Amino acid sequence: MRGLGRGRGGVLAAGTTAMAGLAAFGLLAAGCSTGGTGTRDEGEAHTDKVAPRASATPSATAEAPFKKVNAVRLLKADPKVSERVKADLKPCVKDEYPIDVSYGHITGATGQDVVVNVMTCGDAVGLGSYVYREDGSSYDNVFTSEEAPVYAEIDRGDLVVTRQMYAKGDKPAFASSEIVTTYRWSGTKFAKHDQVENDFSKAVGNDEGTEAPVPASP
Repeated sequence: MRGLGRGRGGVLAAGTTAMAGLAAFGLLAAGCSTGGTGTRDEGEAHTDKVAPRASATPSATAEAPFKKVNAVRLLKADPKVSERVKADLKPCVKDEYPIDVSYGHITGATGQDVVVNVMTCGDAVGLGSYVYREDGSSYDNVFTSEEAPVYAEIDRGDLVVTRQMYAKGDKPAFASSEIVTTYRWSGTKFAKHDQVENDFSKAVGNDEGTEAPVPASP
């Protein structure tokens, strides 16, 4: 906090008359009312420049929330979605459909991109994966995969599609292997960027044919 200022002549001297006293009092009051800098002697006046207070503005880097879409309506109206998938697109419980929906930016569009996965109700096997690109007030289907079982997701700006591979006798929960393909937007479509195949052990997680452990005696 800034203290009281002093004039060039040192301390102020009070007059002997009442008028002088009132004038001194007026000067003192005026000095206190100008920000607490004190009174001034005769001479050139000096003004202190006050920096304008910056107003708070929203951050330019703040991300706008994604707009939710009716994915079921989008799928049913899409001619690229097969009739087989549309026939299986039914509620599992009440109005709950077996679909997963992800929002992000993976095509470089000014709008948002939507990834939709359609699954079965019982064991959640992926029947189809689709990517929709926002174009004004509508959405364009820019990627379709119905090679079941399949599942697509957004991973750090890329589209990652996983296909589980089953051998004869495999259970839905225990695939023999999976192929993970990474796609990147090339300007007009998704192009394959990388592919990985993972083979899974049949000795882990599958308890078929194994005997239950015998509890130890107390």
